[in-house]
Amino acid sequence: MLHFPALLLRHFPLRNPVSFFSSPANSFKPVFLPNVRNSPTRNPNGLMLLRPPANFPGISLGNSSVYQYLSDEDFDVELGRLLALLPEEMRRKISDHPELHYLIEVVMDLGRKPLARFPSGDFVLWDRPITMEDLDHAISQVGDFAIDNRAGISRTLHRISAIRNRKGAIIGLTCRVGRALSGSANLLRDLVKDGASLLLIGPPGVGKTTIIRDIARMLADDYEKRVMIVDTSNEIGGDGDIPHAGIGNARRMQVPHADMQHKVLIEAVENHMPQVIVIDEIGTKLEALAASTIAQRGIQLVATAHGVTIDNLVMNPALDMLVGGVQSVTLGDEEASRRGVQKTVQERKGPSTFSSAVEIISKTELRVHRSLEATVDAILAGRYPSYQVRKIRGVEDEAENSSSHHDMLDVNNNNLPENSLLVEDDEFLDEDETSGGLDLIDDERVSKDETALCVFLYGVSEASVIQGMKQLKVDEAINFTDNISEADVLLALQSKLKKNSRIQAAARSRGIPIYITKANFHRQVQWLS
Repeated sequence: MLHFPALLLRHFPLRNPVSFFSSPANSFKPVFLPNVRNSPTRNPNGLMLLRPPANFPGISLGNSSVYQYLSDEDFDVELGRLLALLPEEMRRKISDHPELHYLIEVVMDLGRKPLARFPSGDFVLWDRPITMEDLDHAISQVGDFAIDNRAGISRTLHRISAIRNRKGAIIGLTCRVGRALSGSANLLRDLVKDGASLLLIGPPGVGKTTIIRDIARMLADDYEKRVMIVDTSNEIGGDGDIPHAGIGNARRMQVPHADMQHKVLIEAVENHMPQVIVIDEIGTKLEALAASTIAQRGIQLVATAHGVTIDNLVMNPALDMLVGGVQSVTLGDEEASRRGVQKTVQERKGPSTFSSAVEIISKTELRVHRSLEATVDAILAGRYPSYQVRKIRGVEDEAENSSSHHDMLDVNNNNLPENSLLVEDDEFLDEDETSGGLDLIDDERVSKDETALCVFLYGVSEASVIQGMKQLKVDEAINFTDNISEADVLLALQSKLKKNSRIQAAARSRGIPIYITKANFHRQVQWLS
């Protein structure tokens, strides 16, 4: 019995042997840079756009800060209002912390020591456990807690969340710092400017609300559109009747109850004639239906949804309407034979509510799907979807050198901006530009890429394969192909492969090794004899 990692080891020796699926996703150190000239198939990390046109929106190669607060003084005042919730000794201790401006949240639980959370880790604010008097002091300075146990501080973006006991008494508080970062949506400026509806996907804590707030400001101020924000939890526009300055000239409608969000969406369209509707989170079928209705009226939609990838939305029965819906279709014998698939397949039911989608991988990396419908069609067909990776460098070093660089990677050259330059040799860059923080494709890397493993995926998530490659720390990339005749290896999901004898026959007739996995993200990959 062979394992897929063993196949990789034959092609790519390890520098540091590690488990194929063991490391956390945020420990990866990309990037694989493929051979631009000699790679006819698709590559998971794609072509690296090293020198985009100077006027291309969303790309900045200058020495400037990535993000800027709307006003440093205003932010200091807002942060001071949050710290005022704390007892004096805690407030003094946290004010002396060197990472004060990077504070994420303060946690106060009854009977436990209070914690301040920073990107570098947790910091104990007080050796004495929190008492009810400490909690009452904080509660008295915030607004009323809604049914979702959230409250805020008027005209700030801070969020205060409560933990209650069985009797309804508050026994814990999470005081989360809210920031309005001007420029956080610059990587998406080209999509925003085009007027296309945009869906942002990502797990909690990666900055979806921060980006969508800046998009609302950008549309209202920079492009002078009539923008209406439906702010269910007051996270975009802040607490209070007067919205925060971070949304610019955009207007804001508050939602009395979370279950009424879909009604407020329709009300916003019927009563206020917006050109753009911004929604912080779509989470129910009724909200997805309301968003679809709004999109059909020709209004630009910008919204967020919880999930790691678009695959999660496709498999979510409550939200699959956002991507067009999914239905089972029975094909005729001739069509099934032409496609090389089983007779019953899954296809997209109708048009997608959103034109484009963005998967937020981290606060410095985005994955852009310019055509959401094409991505969904590829996922349902078991193919590798085409997307574009956009990165921001220098955020970690911003406090030291205030320099940043934006990178773009594209898995396919179909979506590259016009007049862009794909660098194939160092001669295209000046000496000064080669030291500007962007990686170059050297001759050694190009020669190695010619021997890269070409894989045909059937029903397997490409993310798990890319993840494994990054954990193996190999220099060469795996190439993915839609043409099985060009493949060196077939990697398939066991449940799907059993139902499709044509794929097995096609691989065996060409002498292509077949490897199977019992499930996506599964550790064990077995040899199929």
